[in-house]
Amino acid sequence: MAGSDLSDRPGIWLATTPASLHQRRFTLATMAVLLFAFLIGLSLANVPLPRSNGFIPFIQAMMFVTDLITAIFLFTQFSILCFRALLVLASGYLFTALITVAHTLAFPGGFNLLGAGLQTTGWLYVVWHFAFPAAAIAYVWLKDKQPSSASVKKAVSWSVAIVTGSVFALTSGLIGAAEYLPRLLLDEINLAPLATYSGWFIAMTCVVALLLLRRPQSSILDRWLMVAIFATLVEMITFSFVPARFSVGWYLVRLFGVIASTVVFLALLTETMRLYAKLAASIRALERERDNKLLNAQAITAAIAHEIRQPLTGITARGDAGLRFLKQTPPDLDKARSAFQGIVNTSHAVSGIFDSIRTLFGKRDQRLWLIDLNQIVFDVIQSLQDELRSYSVETKTELAAELPLVSGHEGQLREVVTNLVRNALEAMRSITKRSRVLRVRTELRDRNEIAVVVEDSGPGIDPKRLDGIFGAFLTTKAHGTGLGLAICRLIIEHHGGHISASSDGVSGALFQFVLPIKRSNEATAPAT
Repeated sequence: MAGSDLSDRPGIWLATTPASLHQRRFTLATMAVLLFAFLIGLSLANVPLPRSNGFIPFIQAMMFVTDLITAIFLFTQFSILCFRALLVLASGYLFTALITVAHTLAFPGGFNLLGAGLQTTGWLYVVWHFAFPAAAIAYVWLKDKQPSSASVKKAVSWSVAIVTGSVFALTSGLIGAAEYLPRLLLDEINLAPLATYSGWFIAMTCVVALLLLRRPQSSILDRWLMVAIFATLVEMITFSFVPARFSVGWYLVRLFGVIASTVVFLALLTETMRLYAKLAASIRALERERDNKLLNAQAITAAIAHEIRQPLTGITARGDAGLRFLKQTPPDLDKARSAFQGIVNTSHAVSGIFDSIRTLFGKRDQRLWLIDLNQIVFDVIQSLQDELRSYSVETKTELAAELPLVSGHEGQLREVVTNLVRNALEAMRSITKRSRVLRVRTELRDRNEIAVVVEDSGPGIDPKRLDGIFGAFLTTKAHGTGLGLAICRLIIEHHGGHISASSDGVSGALFQFVLPIKRSNEATAPAT
């Protein structure tokens, strides 16, 4: 059953999540504040205050809204969890919301649109305040029952119909039998002794509800329901000490009623906001995961295309040259052999590129070797000599002497250096009024890190774009994929390092990556 599956997930619903120590302390502190306000108000209970006929409609309109929204929240949780206890508690809140309307409309000196007698208002108040702790007792009694297997829609519909009909029938009955009702009010100001006894009876019902709710494994909803019942308890006790309306105690009774009506509503509202925040975070996480999968797929494709384009061009050129050497009369076998050997070597290099990309985007652990970054920089510069000459670029290479080894994947680090150098060449293509200079250097920093710096004399990069330059799919090239620097960042971060860029936007750009030096006790055989 769906409800039982969801009910086994703590941390999702107030009705099923056990209250933490902090939450228990917070609810106890709230009840302590209510008790303090009760003790202070009790000493001033009989002090008369000006009559305000608008006070009751305003307060009870607020209580109607909060009780109604609380009922909707609880009906919603019942529709998911299917707990009968939640259905009863939601019905109790709906009952109090509707009877609040009846009490307000029948209030003497207020609207009195129902033609109710003086005693009708008092008895509506008594029934209203008795119904709330009674619903809480029924909630506790049904709390350990199995979830309902009945139709949720029918259960909610019948509950709403029964509660609405009960309020209508009760109000009509109390209005019709007003002259036969026991006297709760002597007049519009003074209360009869029966009102005091009724207050104590409701207070005892609240005590029973509190004792039942105070269980070792009480949920968050139970704890805040306890606060609401306690507020009703102090409301009824205060009411018992109030001999007349429009006194400090009488106004305080209504304020306690607002608190009793509001606390569970606020708890449910807070919980809804928390669930919404968790849902939003989960959606963002799913979107990031989807984007990462898309990035990996596109990055693999772009990386393959980017890396094998040059070797394939070389294979084609050497193949054409080898065929020409063979067609000569007599055939130049030595040059043909050299060309075909170059094809073989380049094919091995392409195989290494595929292995590097598969390792980078694969889920398995990478096997790392001790790498000489000086050698990688030297090899990259040598392999790009034709491009450097075609761009008329002056190369200045500064390799630190006796540079320690770093741990990594040689093919991937070679790819990073190649990408940075090629990006520098692309950037300098538009330079015509000054020399094109490429500076590549290695540095030992703090005796535990090695930096590789690639600096060009191109037009530079807008400083405002530097923060996002290593993001995926960001490019300034007309036919670029925007993945080159993103892949470089991914590789360097996988190696435990970091990569950065700086530029003044005028006189070139500087890219550098820093890698930690491999410790001697972790040494792996150097890559061959």
